[in-house]
Amino acid sequence: MRIVLVGPPGAGKGTQAHVLAKTLSIPHISTGDLFRANIGQGTPLGLEAKGYMDAGRLVPDEVTIGMAKDRMAQSDAANGFLLDGFPRNLAQAKALDEILAEWGIALDGVLDLEVPEDEVVKRIAGRRLCRNDGSHVFHVDYNAPAVEGVCDECGGELYQRADDTEATVRHRLDVYHTETEPIIAYYQQQGVVSTIPALGKVDEVTQRAIEALKSDS
Repeated sequence: MRIVLVGPPGAGKGTQAHVLAKTLSIPHISTGDLFRANIGQGTPLGLEAKGYMDAGRLVPDEVTIGMAKDRMAQSDAANGFLLDGFPRNLAQAKALDEILAEWGIALDGVLDLEVPEDEVVKRIAGRRLCRNDGSHVFHVDYNAPAVEGVCDECGGELYQRADDTEATVRHRLDVYHTETEPIIAYYQQQGVVSTIPALGKVDEVTQRAIEALKSDS
């Protein structure tokens, strides 16, 4: 299956992408991983992207598209893939369609994770990370530490990331609505979008997504 996963920040895309890709036995292709791999390996696209990033500029669509195309062409993606973070705007969505058409294939589905905006803000603004180990993550409402501000795992100090404040989260939501949300309408015209309520337990959301993919196939 060839799937695009879309949704606002805080919708749980990363978690669902990992679980769904494993369940469907297809690679999870995220924009973050693409950039890290290309920059780490020193590929021409990676070096180009790094140049823009080091200069504090946005990486052009054509560079991101090139990275995604190279990754989708790898052997482990021959039978499908799950795209997370790409496409992130209409130009990238149209480019993806052109790439797939060139290869004689098409998307099987676009999963739109739907979460109320206030819930997104609550999820992200309530996160607290351990300074000693960033993998120790807590939440002031959903997974509070036994002692406020102290990591249950190692006793380290818990802190809020600068980009997890409410003001920053609302700005990220504005960017999502302006840049990424239009691709949902674009794919709705193709009849491949399934909107998935993303509230509830992780396995419940995953089951909704799998059922939606079954009904579309």
